[in-house]
Amino acid sequence: MKQPLFWPGQPALAAPRALRPPDSAACAVLHASSFAHPWSASEFEALLADPACSGEAIEAKGRLAGFILSRRAVDEAEILTIVVVSRWRRLGCGQRLIAAHLSRLSALGVTKLFLEVDEANVAALALYRRHGFTEQGMRKAYYVKPDGSRANALIMGRELT
Repeated sequence: MKQPLFWPGQPALAAPRALRPPDSAACAVLHASSFAHPWSASEFEALLADPACSGEAIEAKGRLAGFILSRRAVDEAEILTIVVVSRWRRLGCGQRLIAAHLSRLSALGVTKLFLEVDEANVAALALYRRHGFTEQGMRKAYYVKPDGSRANALIMGRELT
């Protein structure tokens, strides 16, 4: 049973659920609202059809409000992307998605989780650190910004138990 979560002035958010191939188009729209180089619906469809990929979605009023997607390889996984609708950021959506995802990955036998994040993305860095991620390295000039300049990516990781 879905447990709604309420915030003043915000619609109820359902409990996180598994991300599914029919979510591909909505994922692409949400991804495009948050990233300079978004993934297409067909790219999401391919990822969500891949048995090595899994993710969580969170909905508000039956519409996708956020999602997280990872790819597993043996006992490790990488978070490929996480997105939350801008008006629901800083309200616990990302925390709920990550918590649900960590639980799922652990149940699937994942013991180590990695991600890459723009070193200037202060909000994302704080979120990941709250969930036990620590810096493992850096990829110089990894991201291409909308203006064509490059940004460094921090590689972060954590153990799952």
